[in-house]
Amino acid sequence: MSRKSQQGGVYAKGADRIEFAFFYKGKRYRPTIQRTPSAANLRRAQIQLNDIKARIKTGAFNFAEEFPDYRFIDNLEEVQREKARKREEAQRQAAERKLAQSKLITCDQVFDAFLAHCETRMAMNDLAYSTVGGYRQILDSVWRPQIGSDVFEEVRYSRLANIAAAHTQKKKTYNNVVSALRCAFEFGYKDHPEKHNPASGLNTLRITKKDRQPIDPFAIQEGEAIISLSHAEFGQAHGNYEEFRFFTGLRQSEEIALKVSDCDLTNAKIHITHVRVRKREKDRTKTGEDREIALCPRAFQVLQRQLALRQTLAARGRINHEFVFFQEEGAPLIDLSYPYKRWRYVVSKAQVRYREPYNARHSWISWRLMVGTNVLLVAKEDGHSIQTMLSTYARWTEGATEADVATIKRAMEHSPDPVCTTGPSNTLGAPGTATRLPLEGGWGRLSWRKAKYYANLAGGADGTRTRDPRRDRPVF
Repeated sequence: MSRKSQQGGVYAKGADRIEFAFFYKGKRYRPTIQRTPSAANLRRAQIQLNDIKARIKTGAFNFAEEFPDYRFIDNLEEVQREKARKREEAQRQAAERKLAQSKLITCDQVFDAFLAHCETRMAMNDLAYSTVGGYRQILDSVWRPQIGSDVFEEVRYSRLANIAAAHTQKKKTYNNVVSALRCAFEFGYKDHPEKHNPASGLNTLRITKKDRQPIDPFAIQEGEAIISLSHAEFGQAHGNYEEFRFFTGLRQSEEIALKVSDCDLTNAKIHITHVRVRKREKDRTKTGEDREIALCPRAFQVLQRQLALRQTLAARGRINHEFVFFQEEGAPLIDLSYPYKRWRYVVSKAQVRYREPYNARHSWISWRLMVGTNVLLVAKEDGHSIQTMLSTYARWTEGATEADVATIKRAMEHSPDPVCTTGPSNTLGAPGTATRLPLEGGWGRLSWRKAKYYANLAGGADGTRTRDPRRDRPVF
């Protein structure tokens, strides 16, 4: 078959292709299509070519659409323009998406705004420092690593539920984690009241009686052993701290915040109106209600001793604060880590089954009920409800023997004889000077090293002090 077209502009190109020849925008093009160059196909190709030339004249011809497989199609001017247009469109859409994303608020931004709001409320005494600290710790440790960079309005309930469930298996911890997030999300969704808050579906778990750790009071003999060893090992300042707590039932946060102005020595009472939590003073108690506690004779004696010790150290220039309880050298107890380490050591050395310091409070309440103190009075002074008194502590009164009751009554009346004289307010003599009673009945003997420490607390001839290594021994 001749290569030359009989119809003009249409040629057979090999055995399976047909070639078109035409001018487009001043240039000659020879694209091909895959089609057997039979006579019929060549006639159809001629018709197609005539149509192409007609569209070229009217400007309706699109080379890329007509011959998409043309090998030099990328060199066409309109194709290059179309590609440039598509690139520009893609860039514009990307810029729009980026701008839209920059306007979306992330969870981190909501958390920051929420904590700033909490700080403002705390400055106005509308929110406790410990509450704000708890929110911050939970958001920073649990939620920020998981959803901090996510768009706030795109977070789903299922993801929040999975994060909370995977964090802990304890109900109380779970409730704290969920509560902090719900408060933050409620704050964030106040700007979008028309939208659903996914955190509202996170329900806190019900804490039943079985979930609460049962109280575990000390027997009066165990309490006396701990008090005795606290005096013997760490001196009068710490011994008075432990003894006062056993015979007043104060929470530790209340005891380290107790000030001289809270003490009514005329009527043997103390007023509980504030606490110290996370090294910060809080102007209300745990229950939000102020209490007045009438001191038993034993607690009143301890308070008198402590105030006398405080006056001695103040005269030496070692106290410039109003707190009743302090460290040996007069520094205030700013947190509970200091007495906690000593508590663990004393309980271990006394060979008493270990219980947390809070059980000293449980012990005092149980002892009062054992000796027949009015339940209403106990509930009022210790900050409990009547129901708590009856349901939580009643079983401890049932097994009390007459001997236990008599021992508790004697313990409430006075401190062991002789009264403890160890501590910075005393100048001890030669080695062996100490209380006369053994550890079980009184407050033990002081080592010569400890005696020398207290004798030189105000500074020796060369200005140095003796340090008792047992005071800083590691926690067991």
